[in-house]
Amino acid sequence: MIGLIFFAIVAVVAIAAAAAVVMLRNPVHCALSLVATLGCVALLFLSLSAEFLAAVQVLVYAGAIMVLFLFVITLLNPLRPETPDRLRNQGVVAGLLALVLLFELWLVIQSGVLAAVPATPPPVADVGNVEALGQALYSAWSVPFEMTSVLLLTAIVGAVVLGRRQTP
Repeated sequence: MIGLIFFAIVAVVAIAAAAAVVMLRNPVHCALSLVATLGCVALLFLSLSAEFLAAVQVLVYAGAIMVLFLFVITLLNPLRPETPDRLRNQGVVAGLLALVLLFELWLVIQSGVLAAVPATPPPVADVGNVEALGQALYSAWSVPFEMTSVLLLTAIVGAVVLGRRQTP
């Protein structure tokens, strides 16, 4: 019964913080609300006896990734007033890039690379949680893991390019 009450409280706080991420106008406040949401997720991991995932949630996401988000927010200077020509012809470039992305996705689907990734990870031997996570992550799930890292790197480079272009 106490576990259910704990879950309900943490879930309500997580939902409220997640709603604040979307509804607040100040980007720094949104980032801090995201930290609260990630903290609630870490508490839920702890309640499921997944200590490693809770620690990773706090260290990697609530720590490192949020520092990166705040760095990008301050780099882009959201307090500067918006001008009508701010986006100029970026719609055309975005449309072309979307078409290139769709073509690449079609090529990936046609090549059958995604079929090589199993729907469920293979069973692992009787090992600890961290070792089992490492074996699954770097064997069966290595392609999605690397795709995620490339996506994050692309986002960081894009934020830096946008920030450099806007500074006087």
